[in-house]
Amino acid sequence: MNRFLILAPLALLATVPHAQQSKNRVGVVNVQNVIKNMSGSKTYLDLNTKSSADLKARQATLQTLATKAARGTAADKAALTKAQQDYAKVRDGYVKQIETAFKPLATKVNTAVAKVAKTNGYSIVLDANVANATNLIVHANTAVDLTQAVLKEVK
Repeated sequence: MNRFLILAPLALLATVPHAQQSKNRVGVVNVQNVIKNMSGSKTYLDLNTKSSADLKARQATLQTLATKAARGTAADKAALTKAQQDYAKVRDGYVKQIETAFKPLATKVNTAVAKVAKTNGYSIVLDANVANATNLIVHANTAVDLTQAVLKEVK
């Protein structure tokens, strides 16, 4: 019995390295780069640029109105409220337009990523920009970047 108690932990330790080995591969794709280089993305990209510029200008106006409203006249407060409502309405409109323009591009990109991942034996593929922005990726070998392969697939 004592021999079993000594050998059992050793047997378990011997199996740990095998359990930790994974056949899964993780890759990354710069989705923004793929979209910028796709045919048919001009409408989406132009809409993104236009909406960003318009909303930035509206935000500046809101800041100015907020400063005036803080001083206190009822007309300034009403103008701020109206501008905030207009901003929200315009922003929501842009969001819907961008989603509509992006949907066919997303379908193409997702299909290409899935094909490249399957062909090259990747189990998981992350958007490189999102993973970097959220600190999900601390380090990635350049060999796991599938962007060029996905670009070839979508063209």
